[in-house]
Amino acid sequence: MRLCDLHPVERPRERLSRLGAGALADEELLALVLRSGCAGASALEVARALIAEFPGPRLGGAGPEGLRRVRGVGASRAAAVVAAAELGRRWALSCDEGLGVEDPGRVWELLHAVRSSRKEHFVALYLDGRNRLLHQETVSVGTLTASLVHPREVFGPAVERRAAAVIVAHNHPSGELRPSPEDLETTRRLAQAGRILGLPLLDHVIVTERGHLSFRREGRL
Repeated sequence: MRLCDLHPVERPRERLSRLGAGALADEELLALVLRSGCAGASALEVARALIAEFPGPRLGGAGPEGLRRVRGVGASRAAAVVAAAELGRRWALSCDEGLGVEDPGRVWELLHAVRSSRKEHFVALYLDGRNRLLHQETVSVGTLTASLVHPREVFGPAVERRAAAVIVAHNHPSGELRPSPEDLETTRRLAQAGRILGLPLLDHVIVTERGHLSFRREGRL
């Protein structure tokens, strides 16, 4: 059903004003972010198409180019969706800063956008003395190699932010959790650098949409 076919009080904007954002379905909230549709499709229909193409957290990690593959999503609408997803991620992180993140399952939860991305992201999590999250930073995007993930890129922000420990994580777009030789070598180099700097590498976590692997729990760290 198109927006114009809905009774005025049942349109997303009016429903939000009357009932609050929590009463709206995902497609209605996304339609408000899009603001308008395109020729032959309302904002609600474009929102449904986006959710069908990128279900769940995949929408936040699709990136502008991925979103633009959906009919009716141009550069402006794609940018609006990516910006909204990033705001949600940052606000979620700010709410979670008081919780310890040394558990690999917690790392998997925090990296909801990264784990569904079609590109490999290497992320560093900087922790305080109680293993609470101080800061999260994407170190590199692309195939994991030693040259892309240099210890200075990982530990530089840790020193600046007076972190007590570091956890690193990266996604495998293939869905394979088994670490590659590059994963093992990168972990070894980072762990060695952390020992020298007095900033322990607590874990390296591989994440996918369906699960995670902890180097620490596997006895590889």
